[in-house]
Amino acid sequence: MRQGISPRRLALTLALGFAIGCIPLVGLPTLVCAAVALALRLNVPAIQAANYIAMPFQLVLIVPFVRLGGRMTAATPHTNLTGLLHMSPVNMATQLSGMAGQALLAWVLVAIPAVVLLTILLTPMLRRVPMLAAAEAAD
Repeated sequence: MRQGISPRRLALTLALGFAIGCIPLVGLPTLVCAAVALALRLNVPAIQAANYIAMPFQLVLIVPFVRLGGRMTAATPHTNLTGLLHMSPVNMATQLSGMAGQALLAWVLVAIPAVVLLTILLTPMLRRVPMLAAAEAAD
């Protein structure tokens, strides 16, 4: 955390980690956070910490993202869980992949403004941290 990162950059890192941590596909956010952090030269421990903090939200938001994505794509209502269990493996995989695609679409539309808003809100708070304020003054 002491890489001399500016408050604005750390706010972006935390916002991205939290938003990516809410991707409605369990297991994927950790890999995506690592790739984004390396590609954008962000603080890897900070983005992963925000990702892990978001995990409870990820689980809670899966169903709302599927429903929102279904409304956005005008998809037919999905079968309930019992109906999924009685399908053939191929039909079940098809249904689940469609639901995952709908959830990802909804997540993208929610995540982009969330990252912007979180970055704007976190930056002034992080500027009050003495260690980060010194790093920003050095920039």
